[in-house]
Amino acid sequence: MGDHPDSVLFACSQNAIRSPMAEGLLKHLLGHRIYVDSVGVRAGEVDPFAVAVMEEIGIDVSRHRSKSFDELEDTSYDLIVSLSPEAQHRAVEMTRTMACDVEFWRVFDPSLIEGSRETRLQAYREIRDQLLRRIKDRFGSDIKPVV
Repeated sequence: MGDHPDSVLFACSQNAIRSPMAEGLLKHLLGHRIYVDSVGVRAGEVDPFAVAVMEEIGIDVSRHRSKSFDELEDTSYDLIVSLSPEAQHRAVEMTRTMACDVEFWRVFDPSLIEGSRETRLQAYREIRDQLLRRIKDRFGSDIKPVV
């Protein structure tokens, strides 16, 4: 196993699509080996398309409770991965009072895609798969799902 941070926070705009997907993926891959959480600049409702595409690969994010930076119970993380520009701004602000690394992964918001249900689902799948690749690249391509 590679050298991983002890705690990771994924952050995006509403904690409704990208950050819950990233949280679910990393928890699936590293389980209880590290602490993983997610947050948004604003709290939103978990997007049903995000739930659907995660279910396709056996990860349940339907019970995710969306929260904002202001609602974080723990503010001590080794790494914050921001997935939107406004989340990056808030993550950098947190480093004023907390020693942690911040990484910015520019990830498109799939809710901006219009069209048929299948067209929209495909956009969400592409983001899910992009996040999975980035997570494997960052945390080790050899990580195996927790059973």
